[in-house]
Amino acid sequence: RTVDFRNVILILTSNMGSQFLIDTDMPYDERKAKVMDVVRMQFRPEFLNRLDGMVMFEPLDRAELSRITGIQIEQLQKRLSDRRIVLDLTDEAKQWLVNKGFDPVYGARPLRRLVQTAVGDKLAKAILAGDVHDGSTVLIGTEPSGDDLTLTVARG
Repeated sequence: RTVDFRNVILILTSNMGSQFLIDTDMPYDERKAKVMDVVRMQFRPEFLNRLDGMVMFEPLDRAELSRITGIQIEQLQKRLSDRRIVLDLTDEAKQWLVNKGFDPVYGARPLRRLVQTAVGDKLAKAILAGDVHDGSTVLIGTEPSGDDLTLTVARG
């Protein structure tokens, strides 16, 4: 079978050379050159010659991760909308997620997994246990020790 790729945009992502991208003391052009050296060592010239362009992104900072945390919670909230369950995330809980999910090398992937395990899984267990009902508001906060998140349910 033949496939026509003439009108296709193919996006590939990789963490190759990320150790250079997180070194903010090095000028961007120098970091980019080092990343390209790693890319050239990994891929054959025939493959690289077929690529029209490469874009290198700066590592995410904590402010961007805070916005991503909000987006992740909004997505979880949308999945709960048919049950009218409302999530209310405190600033402390958001900061806890950002601090625990921050990894300059891996970007937002660990944060997404953390939101799923620290919020989504706990919430699922609370729903299955009957602690969270349709129409409930769930306040997501932190333990006084700061070691974990807490879920406090207000009946709807």
